[in-house]
Amino acid sequence: MKDTAVRLFFRMALGSYLRVRVRGAAHLPDSAYLICFNHPSWTDPLILLGFWPDARRRLHIFGPREMNMSVGKRNAIIRWGERGVPFQPGGRDIVEVTRRATAVLRGGGLLAVAGEGRLSDREGEALPLEVGVGHFALLAGVPVVPVAISGTRWIRFGKTVRVTIGKPVTLGGLARGRAGARQLTDRVQRSLDVLLQGRHDTRRPGPVGRWISELFNERPWLIEGRDGASSRNE
Repeated sequence: MKDTAVRLFFRMALGSYLRVRVRGAAHLPDSAYLICFNHPSWTDPLILLGFWPDARRRLHIFGPREMNMSVGKRNAIIRWGERGVPFQPGGRDIVEVTRRATAVLRGGGLLAVAGEGRLSDREGEALPLEVGVGHFALLAGVPVVPVAISGTRWIRFGKTVRVTIGKPVTLGGLARGRAGARQLTDRVQRSLDVLLQGRHDTRRPGPVGRWISELFNERPWLIEGRDGASSRNE
């Protein structure tokens, strides 16, 4: 009952403002898998929670990167949904968070990981993925499903957001240990880059849309008014 309520809540909340289109559901495996998605916006994990087409398994989100999940409106939503696998900044709880992440997958659930490790700055362009993507998948013995999200960097009322699901990246032919995790992550990167080709946002929204777009985004590396290259390309 709670799983259905969480799914309907995010579907209705986001669907009242955006048009979400999901493609590629036929690629999804019949068993547990890790989802690796690009991450241009705070809305991305919520879109996955509301619109992911595989309702047979519970979807968990890897994150947020928080020391204290008891404060903040965003964290209140995550606590209510009971879908987050939070971790501490700097990876100080790496052993425990790895245990929690792999337990989700070994238990038959789904784990969605923003593999870039932070928000990306441009639509249709994934940053280099962190090796944790391959590490979790190898430890749990599950394939990785690459997912390209486009249309969320700048959102406005009625805008179409596309979620494109790629073919699973399997574990065959990999080296052992960290080298294998790196190989698997690189394979996922190539698949994700192909899915994102041609995905570019050319029009920024008005004041309300810009406010909603940046509501929970954290980009300390960008300085307002000085990110000229990024603004021209988004």
